[in-house]
Amino acid sequence: MKTWTKTININAPIENVWKLLDGSLADMQKIMPQVIENKPVKVTEEVVGSIYRQKYKEGKRIEAYDVETLEYSNTPDKKILKVGFVLAHMFAITAYYELNKINETETSFTYSVTNNAFKWFVKLFLLFASDKVVVEFLERVKTVAEAQD
Repeated sequence: MKTWTKTININAPIENVWKLLDGSLADMQKIMPQVIENKPVKVTEEVVGSIYRQKYKEGKRIEAYDVETLEYSNTPDKKILKVGFVLAHMFAITAYYELNKINETETSFTYSVTNNAFKWFVKLFLLFASDKVVVEFLERVKTVAEAQD
């Protein structure tokens, strides 16, 4: 299993950043344009345990998978969302998003991803995987959140 964790400060209110992670499909697509569908399969009152069927477009291929909410907290000063899914029957992935309010106009965003390959030959590729995708995602969230008003 491989884990990457990075933190970035964003010059935007915590609610603006949170909306990109826990908002509508249109909001989600601002930071994850490859997600073309996000439909509820099972929604729980406490959010944890909710499952959404997502469709992700990579080139011409469309992959569908179920995303389960594993952890959820939404307070004025701190927000946490952790989801997990299996991709292409090869990887178990968890994504952890944590937002902390620094002040009214600044937010600290920590993003942590774990990738657990099911097949031995895929595990070899993970040995050489870098944090480039994580860094790019943080930068995209920062750019989009700071451009909104």
